[in-house]
Amino acid sequence: MSNADRHRLIAKVVRDSGGATVHELAELTGASEMTIRRDLDTLAAQGVLERVRGGARTLLLRGEEPPFALRAHEAVAAKQRIAAEVSARIADGESVLLDSGTTCLEVARLLRERAVTVMPLSLQAIHLLGETPGPATLMVPGGRPRAAEGALTGPLTLASLAAVRFDTAVIGCCGLTAADGLTAYDLDDAAVKKAGINSARRVIVAADGSKLGHTAYAYVGPSTLLHTLVTDTTAPADEVTALEGTGTAVQSV
Repeated sequence: MSNADRHRLIAKVVRDSGGATVHELAELTGASEMTIRRDLDTLAAQGVLERVRGGARTLLLRGEEPPFALRAHEAVAAKQRIAAEVSARIADGESVLLDSGTTCLEVARLLRERAVTVMPLSLQAIHLLGETPGPATLMVPGGRPRAAEGALTGPLTLASLAAVRFDTAVIGCCGLTAADGLTAYDLDDAAVKKAGINSARRVIVAADGSKLGHTAYAYVGPSTLLHTLVTDTTAPADEVTALEGTGTAVQSV
């Protein structure tokens, strides 16, 4: 098992069970207890979990958004497939609003090699698109970054979105159902997503299957605002059918 795979498994076990001991994780992964201790120190430094005597415990309370560093380790292959499909749906010359989140960051990796104009809504994507010259044109919005997450929010972000009209908005997702629509964990983030949707002619939601059928507490808008959902094959079939019934085209990859 590679270091990355072991870290993903440890993060999932600690998150799902609330905590785990070094001994339990060593048995589960087949790694030595010394290796597990180093893994836990690394994941604690990334804000994925809390290191405690003899093991680790989750940092998450009910209803909280998992940290960016934890989500970056989850469903990586699915997010890369989703990003490839989203990129394929964007034509050269388009202006694109790119939401925050780990799936949208994968989209940014592909768009930096495309002749498009991109306004990213996270510090991670801004850095990625700006670190090396390429065909993509980077537009940087104003705003205040959320701690650890890097997502830009606040009145300066909203003003930036109000000043521009995009061909396509690529929106990330904390929760999506046909009944409750698009939702987020953070009220400021929800306001930015809503403004991004309002500023674009076309809306593509990029979300792995774990987001479907889930509702977070900050409401963004009804699913009828979404033109296309690109997800993966783990998405609940009944929720996919319900979303299609509201007029959203769904592509599973």
